[in-house]
Amino acid sequence: MTRTFVVTGTDTDIGKTVFAAGLAAALGASYWKPIQAGLDGGGDFDTVARLGVARIVPSAYVLQTPCSPHRAAEIDGVAIDTERLALPVVDGSLVVEGAGGVLVPVTRDLAFADLFARWRRPVVLVARTGLGTINHSLLSIEALRARGVPILGIAFIGDAVEDSEATIAAIGGVRRLGRLPRLDPLDGATLAAAFADAFDLGDFA
Repeated sequence: MTRTFVVTGTDTDIGKTVFAAGLAAALGASYWKPIQAGLDGGGDFDTVARLGVARIVPSAYVLQTPCSPHRAAEIDGVAIDTERLALPVVDGSLVVEGAGGVLVPVTRDLAFADLFARWRRPVVLVARTGLGTINHSLLSIEALRARGVPILGIAFIGDAVEDSEATIAAIGGVRRLGRLPRLDPLDGATLAAAFADAFDLGDFA
């Protein structure tokens, strides 16, 4: 079965790209980031390629300024046409990664959560396990549900904090998919092994 999964986060720099790479590599799926803002380190597509993703769909927009896409586009003099953000047609499964958190603006009239609602594909919410994650996670879940976005479950990144993880899943009414530890070194082999240990691919069938 081929499926499309959308990976979003409760914030920026929490490990969303690493999770998306791990999922895409495990499924043999294509990876697509519709808008890449900022190219420090080569951008997220270079990161996922280094982490073992073989099929990468070019971004609809590649912006130079490292900030929220709506503002990066304005600074770069680019007008984002949301019609270009329709899901691409690929052979096999597709993993789509949003930018930052669920309410990051794509334009001044559209947030990523609104885009997810248009796509109507299951979303994986990626959350850190550190202090503040309960509030951030539950707010993100509410924002997605308010728009009718289907939530597949929540994936955690970081050291285990059982009470926080269980509390978010229980109060938010979402499935806890697993937890990926911070990896050092982080490469395709270590990510593949950690992902296989932390997640059940049957949850993504």
